[in-house]
Amino acid sequence: MSLVGKKFPNVAIDAMSEMGDDLKINIFEEATKNQQKIVLFWYPKDFTFVCPTELHAFQEALPEFEKRNTKVIGASCDTNEVHFAWLNTAKDNGGIEGVTYPILADTHRQLANILGIVDQDFEFDEEGNEFYTGSNVTYRATYLIDETGKIFHESVNDMPLGRNVKEFLRLIDAYTHVQKHGEVCPANWEEGKDAMKADRNSTAEYLANHKN
Repeated sequence: MSLVGKKFPNVAIDAMSEMGDDLKINIFEEATKNQQKIVLFWYPKDFTFVCPTELHAFQEALPEFEKRNTKVIGASCDTNEVHFAWLNTAKDNGGIEGVTYPILADTHRQLANILGIVDQDFEFDEEGNEFYTGSNVTYRATYLIDETGKIFHESVNDMPLGRNVKEFLRLIDAYTHVQKHGEVCPANWEEGKDAMKADRNSTAEYLANHKN
């Protein structure tokens, strides 16, 4: 079930800072109290393969998110101790040394289960006993949250598929344009390109002026 248009769950989750500080982060409060947008990205597991490439990609784009008054937060179901060990592992050894944004440690899968992004299912054996299947870690889910705590974008990738960080910057730009100007953004819109009013005449004019 999609959560777009709904408020982000108002729960506090353990997290780790790059300095090794144990934190409690409530995503909803981070957005509403600080009046900032949030990009929350979940990845399956520390010390794996695609995951460090994504964490470094978000780190490289951090100045661009900050320009847009957007806070980056990573998340997985690993513990704070495992996060800290990975933060202290060199990049050329598969680690995430140099990452400076906080990382949620949703060890009990409290938030991940609310969001419905855990790779977990259950079946019954021949005797009727329930048993769980799946990896019990999260998919590559991403949430963009606005200053009111509302989710304005969500996406979920299967585990082998890394994300395009630039697309989240584009979506934040588009949503900010909507907030500021009350216009809607057509397909492939980027900052500086034409937007439209939400009416039939504006759509017709846009299509007439943007023929292939």
